[in-house]
Amino acid sequence: MMVRGIRGATTVERNDEHEILAATTELINQIIAENGIVPEELACVYITVTQDLTAAFPAKAIREQAGWELVPLMCSLEVPVEGSLPRCIRLMVMANTDKRQDQINHVYQKEAMRLRPDLSKLTKA
Repeated sequence: MMVRGIRGATTVERNDEHEILAATTELINQIIAENGIVPEELACVYITVTQDLTAAFPAKAIREQAGWELVPLMCSLEVPVEGSLPRCIRLMVMANTDKRQDQINHVYQKEAMRLRPDLSKLTKA
């Protein structure tokens, strides 16, 4: 079994607690569904947000997932590169799995699909 990184990113329209938590929940749920993850297989989840998101910790939404209360979570600020995508939440889910790297499904939603069009669902179809 290997530890694999599963990338994900999404955006929100406003710096609003409900919007941040809802978008994070939607993103983690899609990552779980597309990769068959169970909490016991997780090493950790690393979360970054752009500096314009200050209304909530996205980790709160993940922590509220059933069975995720023992999964190590870490929030951080994204590097503030000029011209980068605003109001963005990124996840790096580190999971123990037998899947090869090319079998991992990375998830990019909303405006974040622009970050990695080569990994977004629109280009995989």
